[in-house]
Amino acid sequence: MKAKTLLFASMLLMFGITVSAQTAEEIIAKYLQTTGGKEKISQLNSVVMEGTMEVMGNSGPMKMTTLNGKGYKSEIDVQGSTLVTCFNDKDGWTINPFMGGGSPEAMPEGQYKSGKEQIFIGAPFVFYKEKGYQAELAGNETIGDINAVKIKMTSPENNVVYYLFDPATGYLIRSVQQVDMQGSMVDNTMTFSDWKDVEGFPQPFKLNMNIGGQFEMTMIISKVEYNKPIDAAIFVKP
Repeated sequence: MKAKTLLFASMLLMFGITVSAQTAEEIIAKYLQTTGGKEKISQLNSVVMEGTMEVMGNSGPMKMTTLNGKGYKSEIDVQGSTLVTCFNDKDGWTINPFMGGGSPEAMPEGQYKSGKEQIFIGAPFVFYKEKGYQAELAGNETIGDINAVKIKMTSPENNVVYYLFDPATGYLIRSVQQVDMQGSMVDNTMTFSDWKDVEGFPQPFKLNMNIGGQFEMTMIISKVEYNKPIDAAIFVKP
């Protein structure tokens, strides 16, 4: 019995060494494979997601449109007003009626730089090496009953985002990035859940955003379409 116990303990130790020896590159590769494969993801031309946004006790329809390498646009309707956030390959713009802005406004440079990678499907993981991103292991963090693996991703512009992955499924479960909120830097935490396969490309159907514990909204996705024809003109500031 003692010998079996020692053997089992040795196997657990070896397993622990194997897990801890995983590299950031291997974790990202598993995530890409789990979500459709790097080559297939790179061949997607567009992604359109529709659903409902719940914010501050209100809810309304939302739509997120990505044309690979050309633009990303989110449109959220709340109480009859539409909040628009848009990035293209040159700049970004917003329409925020809740802040007194009913017309398109140019996006601050810092906001654009921190979010411009959204115009690429599968960003930043599909191209992080080619575009000069640095990925490194940053330990583990418990999220619910998951001992998530954390990766620190630094962009060429020195923007840092922490990504947390479920080591069992390979799925991304959380991202954390510092953002400017009324002059103070706070954590923008995105939590991804309810993953479902759509045409061989799993997507999270629930996304929760929490900004510094002061502002929270939840996106419930109901429809995902790939390679739908998109006019790049929708990403140009009116």
